[in-house]
Amino acid sequence: MTVTYEPDKVRRRLPRKERERLIVDEAIRFFAEVGFEGQTRALAQRLGVTQPLLYRYFPDKESLIERVYQEVFEGGWDPAWEIALADRTRPLADRLHELYRNYTLVNFSYERVRLFMFAGLKDFAIGNRYLNFVHEHLFDPLAREIRFAAGLESTAPISEGELEVAAGLHGAIGYVGLRRWVYQTQVPVDVETAVTALVEAFVTGAPAAFRKLNQ
Repeated sequence: MTVTYEPDKVRRRLPRKERERLIVDEAIRFFAEVGFEGQTRALAQRLGVTQPLLYRYFPDKESLIERVYQEVFEGGWDPAWEIALADRTRPLADRLHELYRNYTLVNFSYERVRLFMFAGLKDFAIGNRYLNFVHEHLFDPLAREIRFAAGLESTAPISEGELEVAAGLHGAIGYVGLRRWVYQTQVPVDVETAVTALVEAFVTGAPAAFRKLNQ
């Protein structure tokens, strides 16, 4: 259910930081519903404020979308996950189980899944920016860990084929979220069990695929 706010309450009673937080939270819900082409006038109406008041906090739509990007896209990634992924004292399967358990807890919500989708469909600047972020912080590090698991010590740049293998796990897990919040079709009752099965299948096959790619 969408919550609206009386203009007088927003102007007079809420501290600036709280008003700004209110705007950002509603913008996340709004863009998740209608996509990034949604107009700030409609967002202001949902908030129960005037558009000029909205622009006191975000001078234009681009600055508001940038804040949403920081909150949802990069804010949905914890740098500690990357550190844990590189811990070779633990089996790769255990590291991936932990990473994706945490990732899905943070990112498998209606708003986040739909915003990821809209970024890919309608706002290629955001989509490409986020894809570059994920390549740097997840796909490339994961590819190097698969190389290690496969007994490959190459320090060469990650190849296109290796990158596709590494990205495949993320895509398979992300599809569970898409099925729920975009396609609205049946999904596993226990998402963590489904993710565990995907990780185990991946870890079983990925090192062999890397060895073939590096022959």
